[in-house]
Amino acid sequence: MRRAFLALLLLATPAAAQDFVTLRPHAVVEEPVLRLGEIFEGLDTARAARPVGAAPGPGRRTVLEVDQLAALARAHGIAWRPMTVRERAVVERPGRPLPRPDIEAALRAELVPLGLDGEAALELGGLIPPMVPPGAAISVAAEGASFDAVTLRFAATLVIVAEGMPMTRQRVAGRAVATVPAVVAVRRLALGEIIGPADVRPIRLRAELARGALAETPAQLVGKQLRRPITAEQPIQLSDVTPPALVERNALVTLVLDAPGMQLTAGGRALEAAPRGATVRVVNLMSQSVVEGVVVAPGRVRVGAGTAPIAVAARR
Repeated sequence: MRRAFLALLLLATPAAAQDFVTLRPHAVVEEPVLRLGEIFEGLDTARAARPVGAAPGPGRRTVLEVDQLAALARAHGIAWRPMTVRERAVVERPGRPLPRPDIEAALRAELVPLGLDGEAALELGGLIPPMVPPGAAISVAAEGASFDAVTLRFAATLVIVAEGMPMTRQRVAGRAVATVPAVVAVRRLALGEIIGPADVRPIRLRAELARGALAETPAQLVGKQLRRPITAEQPIQLSDVTPPALVERNALVTLVLDAPGMQLTAGGRALEAAPRGATVRVVNLMSQSVVEGVVVAPGRVRVGAGTAPIAVAARR
């Protein structure tokens, strides 16, 4: 039947003046209307602009088989005949997924008045966001929402309005998940690095993933020194940082001994790193004895008048 139909098409005489018309095997359309010139090349301006139907939805494609193409050419008086029964035209329309933040914002607006914690994360399961035209103005709302405060499950219908596509409704369901404040590194941070304001950012972390005493604000970390390496996007615990060391391990320091009416100093070598106010062991370079003192400034360790040297040899 199909071959007979094509044979008739090949013998038929087109109704309009002959143009050198060729098929566009692949076309990308931006508008919601499919026009004749997006299927056939070589048409005059007026016929090329004729609408022939709806374009595919954003992010979708339509395949016009040879029978459809031949019938379309005949209907519009186009001098085109298929060369083989396998000719076809593929029409695609660009699209992008509706951004998830837009979806969540619409859901929160409806669910928070029903009892949803505003800081909860929304688990949407296998949701496939609808496609919308690139660059189009979009409006997203939710309607018919329900929320169970015991199971934390919710459901709602998304209403998507975008330029260049009909209004779309999509039912979604999911579960709310409790979150806690946390701070993550924005890049890999090395052992001993001093954390700066641009190195970290606050997030909300699912409560079930929280481990240890987490830093809750960047202010708790900025200016502190890392006690271990931190990978990008890793939550930082308070135990991961310490005040910055004013004395580094094996660094030369000045030992200060305050006595009534005088101050004595001596050279030393720190056996460990330590921040301000911490106790550190230092080798007295003159006596080669090890004493303990308190870090009072960069490279300065105060030793008490009654401090007894530790009777061990300095390690080299």
